[in-house]
Amino acid sequence: MLQRASQNLTLTATEFKKLLENYSELDQSVKKLKDLEHEGDIITHEIMDKLNRTFITPIDREDIHALTSGIDDVLDLIDETAGLMKLYYIEKPTPALFKQTEILIKAVEELEKAIRSLKDLKNSRRLLDYCIEVNRLENEGDELLGTTIGDLFKQNSDPLEIIKLKEVYEHLEQALDKCEDIAIIIESVVVKYA
Repeated sequence: MLQRASQNLTLTATEFKKLLENYSELDQSVKKLKDLEHEGDIITHEIMDKLNRTFITPIDREDIHALTSGIDDVLDLIDETAGLMKLYYIEKPTPALFKQTEILIKAVEELEKAIRSLKDLKNSRRLLDYCIEVNRLENEGDELLGTTIGDLFKQNSDPLEIIKLKEVYEHLEQALDKCEDIAIIIESVVVKYA
């Protein structure tokens, strides 16, 4: 079930990139992302329901709950970012948005690999490598955000445009921060069970 949730997350991040690439179809893309976020909610509720009805779990209940909640948080942030772009009438995606999205996609792909690898905790080195890569990507995203916001203030004289883009950039960065939180949970599972 966690694998389904992480696959849906990867699909959602990829769809967000398609939104940027086909920006003239913003309304349809926002709807598609909303549908994927709803699918994520359904998966989350299924996991929580199963968790409440299962006596013995393969890893600690708290870890399953935290992983599920983390994935749901990233989905929500991607969906909210698309909604903000529509709400704020962002004219076109910026190169920085494309770069942030590429980093986010790489992070969720690494998380998907890590979650798939939770079945084999004996090979913890590979699992930890996925988590380390998510951490590296989050650091790369932090650097990009700092540069991007600095450039935004330096190159843009329209205060409304600065406010709108800054919030969109920060939402995507929050999604990347949540990816790192998920990686930390996975690392703690490895420490407990490897």
